Amino acid sequence: MMKFGYARVSTEDQSLDRQIDQLNESGVDKIFCEHFTGTKANRPELDNLLGQIRSDDVIIICDLTRLSRSTKDLFNIVEKIQAIGADIKSLKESWIDTTTPQGKLLFTIFAGISQFERDLISQRTKEGLASARARGRKGGRPKKYNKKADVALKMYNSKEYSISEILKATGLSKSTLYRYIKMN
Repeated sequence: MMKFGYARVSTEDQSLDRQIDQLNESGVDKIFCEHFTGTKANRPELDNLLGQIRSDDVIIICDLTRLSRSTKDLFNIVEKIQAIGADIKSLKESWIDTTTPQGKLLFTIFAGISQFERDLISQRTKEGLASARARGRKGGRPKKYNKKADVALKMYNSKEYSISEILKATGLSKSTLYRYIKMN
């Protein structure tokens, strides 16, 4: 069994020293350090770490915000770790410690609550869209007035200009022009 540490800061000018000190104090064998925003799904050092862990290994993090910025991302990462047969432990949030039965239970409960919340949001969104459609609303962003399209339609309706002349004069694409022609 190996203990791996993962430390991350968002920018190059931020320091990893505090996290590295905490991880060393917890007895990790190897630390993966990253200067990369947590909002990106592709984090090279995290990917490298996930590629090196084996069954019975433990990943230790200082706190959850260093591993992920969203609950969904957190649960995806922990699922990958558990699929390998490894565990994860946070030094700050004691409830995330899948090395103990209690930690596994708490994580499962939080994962279930998170999934329930996502499902409720999805359900409410679908119900809201159906209700709006029943009242004749289409939804989406309102169409923006396009002065170029107005000029192009006048040119087209005058029958004096070819399509290529209209496109050249207005700078519109052919598909945009035809969409406006179809709408009018």
